Order: sequence, then structure tokens, then C-alpha cells
Amino acid sequence: MDTTKPTPRSEQQANRRYLTVWRWHFYFGLLVAPFLTLLAITGLGMLLFANITGKEGERIHVTPQAQVQPLSAQAEAARQSVNAETASVVQYVAPRANDMVAVFRVDNGDKAMMVAVDPYTAKVVNSMPRNDGWYHIMDEIHGDMMIGPVGDYILETAASLTILMIITGIYLWWAKQRSLKSMLVPKAGKGRTWWRSMHGAFGTWVSLLLLLFCLSGVAWAGIWGGKLVQSWSQFPAGKWGVEPNPVSTVPTHGDVLNDGKIKEVPWVLELTPMPVSGTTKGENGINPSEPMTLETVDRFAREIGFEGRYKLNLPKGETGVWTLSQDSMSYDMTSPTADRTVHIDQYSGKVLADIHYDDYNFFGKFMAVSIALHIGTMGWWSVLANVLFCLAVIFICVSGCVMWWKRRPTKAGGLVPPAQKIELPVWWAMAVPLLIVAVLFPTAIAAIAVIWILDTALLSRIPALSLWFK
Repeated sequence: MDTTKPTPRSEQQANRRYLTVWRWHFYFGLLVAPFLTLLAITGLGMLLFANITGKEGERIHVTPQAQVQPLSAQAEAARQSVNAETASVVQYVAPRANDMVAVFRVDNGDKAMMVAVDPYTAKVVNSMPRNDGWYHIMDEIHGDMMIGPVGDYILETAASLTILMIITGIYLWWAKQRSLKSMLVPKAGKGRTWWRSMHGAFGTWVSLLLLLFCLSGVAWAGIWGGKLVQSWSQFPAGKWGVEPNPVSTVPTHGDVLNDGKIKEVPWVLELTPMPVSGTTKGENGINPSEPMTLETVDRFAREIGFEGRYKLNLPKGETGVWTLSQDSMSYDMTSPTADRTVHIDQYSGKVLADIHYDDYNFFGKFMAVSIALHIGTMGWWSVLANVLFCLAVIFICVSGCVMWWKRRPTKAGGLVPPAQKIELPVWWAMAVPLLIVAVLFPTAIAAIAVIWILDTALLSRIPALSLWFK
């Protein structure tokens, strides 16, 4: 006689829900693990090279002397080292410290060079093609896997699905542990039990930071970032109180100051209209009787508060402006709340715009801080935190694969996800948050639709697929 008690219906429902969420978590992890690992490895590389050599080789040390050579002499030395007849200086990057080089961007036709100059001797110390070197290789892989817009969309999709993976993972771990302490502290064990405990604990610890990194990452992506939130975050063109721009097409900061995929202006300013020279208004800036030279503009920059490393962009064309900028995103300083961008009319010397962190909207401020955390520019503590975070992400991806391998039945020929529970009504408590996330991130919708069709509509009709996914 069977004396076992039947499982309560509520418990059966909970088990079905758990297995269903687990199945979706498995699919999300299967898709994003390779990309998360790639992003973590390239992120570690960018941290390493940014803090050892610098993005443009600007961490070269020199011997300080009593006298600094005129900025015009430094710029001329940089220009002549590229091509004395056709080259032109378009950007000056001030030394990070008294014992480091100044860097000049020198364009010659369609080629751009970053030339490091000893500010005390005006001698060229090093020269390299712009956006060259190990840092930029890592950056390109990190940004679009070096395959252009397709790679950008793939990584945006992976980041969007990672957010869903975080939500489902936290639910699964909570359902097993039922307390925050148990979720955060791994338990001793062997085999798959140990791996699951470490996977869940590490995942809980890094979940919020990983969510922050995903949001800051996709905000720079082509669809959710470029076509949605960046458009919402731009400033109105009349913010600076100048007369309407005397051009038919208003350029943006990204158009003028960014160079292709390389981002040199704060995220919130990329789509923001750029002031142009030739207006009649603006605030008092450089004395109009003084010539508008590198020395003059650099001296003015120091007078209004720019210290240490900052970037000075020379005017481009008849309507171009002198641009002074300093932000943590460009590794200029440690505090994102000290972001500052100043535009100066090339004819009148008047300040057309003086944009501070406080002028950003809410999402612009969020991006300024989260990007600084993302790339580890808030001091050595943030570098160490990023290193530990990247290693934790790699471990989570590896441990997830190990757990899957240990769970697979012997001689199994497919992926073997958790069992599919088709007799389960819609669980709105989980469905609604997942739907909201999917709607917010358009690329996630397509990925979820493909997974659902494969998992629900095709498996029962195509035996070859059922061998892999059931």
C-alpha cells in the first residue's frame, strides 16, 4: 500500500515555475556567457594598458626642469616630426603630471598621429598612429568585436539578455536559499553542489554592479543608446543663450569632436548641438586684443580652473570653436562630477558654452558616474574593484558551464536544458518584469522571440532539435 502523501498543488506549481525560470536562465546564460567572458577579458586588458602606457602613450615620464618651452614650439616640433609641409596640429593633450609628456594630435591628410613631446625641451619623445596600440585593440573588441555595426548589435543583445539572466538568476538562488545571508555566503560541498554554491554567491555579489555595467554599456550601443536614450538626454540648442547658429545644419558634439567609433566627449553631449563661431553673444572670455593662439587659450584654460591633464581642440573650419574639455571618461581626472566642457568663439574669444556636470540631466549624470565606474577611472580602488569584478564575471561564466556539464546525463548528445513544463499558466509575477525589460531593450525582443519559437513551436515538430533541447 502506497502511504506517500501527494505533493500539494501549490508546491507542484512552485516546482514548475522554478523549472521554467531555470530553463530560460539556461538559455540566457548559454547565449551571453561567451560574450560576457570576452567583455571581461578585454575590459581587464583596457584597464591594464590605460594605467601603464595610457590610451595614447601619454604616460611617458620626462625629467622636470625649471623652464617649460612655449606651447607653440612644442606643437611645431610635433608637426614637423610628421610632415613639415602638409601636417597640422588639431589637438593638444596637456601633461597628466609635471614629469610626463604633452601629447599633440597631428593630422596629415587622412592619417592622424599622436606625438608625445617633452614640454621642457620641445623634443619629440614618441610617435604613434592615432587609435593604435593594445589599448585600442582591446577597445575595438570590447565595443563591436571588430566587425562593425553587426558586432555592436550582437553585444547590445547580449547585454540586454544579461539583464534578464540577472533577474532569473536572483529568483532561482532566492528560491533555493530563502535568506540574503545564505545567498551571499557560499557553502562548503563537493562536486556540482560546490560549483552551484559558488556560482550563486558570486552572482549575487556582482549582480547590481553587472546590471549597472550592462545599462552603461547598452546606453552607448547603436539602438537603445544612439536612437533612444541619447536623443532624450541632449540639451536644447538655446542652452547657452547665443543667437541661432548661422548655419543650416547644426553640428553635434559627436560630429565635431568624436572620430568614428572613438568617443572623446561625454556621453550626454554626443547628440547635443555644438555652438559655432561667429555669433554676437556669449560671455566675456579671452581679451579680443590678444591673438587666439595655443598659448593664449591654454593660459585662459588655467585661469578658469582647468588643472593637470585636459584636452584642447583647435577650431575646425570657419565656424569651428576652441574646445576645452576635461572628463573622467577620457581618463583626464578621477571625479566624474568634475566634468567640464568649454567652447570659445575663434573670432571674439567669448565663451559660448561652459558645461558642467550639474548641467546634465538625470540620465546624463547617471552615465557620467557609471562610465567612470565601468572603466575604472575613479582612483586605484576602482581599478582594483574592476579587476575583481572582471575575474568574478569570468568565474560565473565558467562555473555555469561546469554546472551544466556535471548535470548532463551520461552520454547525452545535446544541450540538455532543464525540463520543459508546458502545463504551466502564465506567471505574471515573473512575466511582467521580463516583458518590461524586453520592451526597453529592442534587440532583446528579437532574441527572446527566437528562443521561444525554438523552445515551444519547433521542438515538438523537428526531432533533430528535440534531441538537442529536451
